[in-house]
Amino acid sequence: MRPALNEQALRQLKAALPAGCRMACASSRTCEVGRPEMAESPSQSIRVLDGTMQPAGVHTAIATHAMTPKRLCLVTALATCCQLAWAASPAPDTSTLSGELKTALEATGDAERGKAAFDDCTGCHRKDAGGRPLATVPRLAGQHASVVVKQLVDIRSGLRQNPRMKPLMAEPGINAQMLADIAVYVQGLPVPRNPTLGPGRDLALGKALFDKDCAACHGAAGEGRAERFYPMVAAQHFGYLRRELDLIRNGERGNSNPEMASLIKPYSAAELQAVADHMSRLPPPVR
Repeated sequence: MRPALNEQALRQLKAALPAGCRMACASSRTCEVGRPEMAESPSQSIRVLDGTMQPAGVHTAIATHAMTPKRLCLVTALATCCQLAWAASPAPDTSTLSGELKTALEATGDAERGKAAFDDCTGCHRKDAGGRPLATVPRLAGQHASVVVKQLVDIRSGLRQNPRMKPLMAEPGINAQMLADIAVYVQGLPVPRNPTLGPGRDLALGKALFDKDCAACHGAAGEGRAERFYPMVAAQHFGYLRRELDLIRNGERGNSNPEMASLIKPYSAAELQAVADHMSRLPPPVR
């Protein structure tokens, strides 16, 4: 039997809904679109408020709960509104920036040029930009373009310590426009739904730590914030997340957010592993 979603969780979901979504759900005694199919795998779909069929994505987690049509309407409304909010993330404010970062962020990226340029990156990041977990190469597909641009610029300048990529980013011909092109290309790629996961031993601890220390910046669903350069951590490979948390905690990454470094400084190795494991299991936002 599937566990029921309790009333407190429902109240929290309803409070998080934008006003329009709350009205859409409250105006119906039962779900207006009928009983959706409960998606059990990424290949299935689930019906949302506008009556269209959407990839399971964030709804897959919802499918583990037994809900009445009324409740399902509320939760799918929340998922849909979160999806729209993520897709419409505001661009970073470049007025206080300078140099290559400012130029690249203000450039209009071209996905076709980006695809051609990214061909040189596929040896490590794969053609689908899904990364290589055994080599701790991150998944880039679906990542916010602003995040990709900033990390590439920081590696080029030496601000972010990445010995493997530093010589590659120093290649002649790489410029701000190319960075913008690559970033907009990988942002538009579908997120592979098979990240490498951790051992799964302390998932409750990982979720508690994430909710307490990480969600305020990276989002409750790990979706990130493009305008603040906070990366989407959902569906990222466990090994990469674990390594980067170590580097950030130990002050070895170079371009770490000081607040994040301070938050995770007291974490034990087991706590770092638990929160990395939790993030790797978060489903990617649906676009």
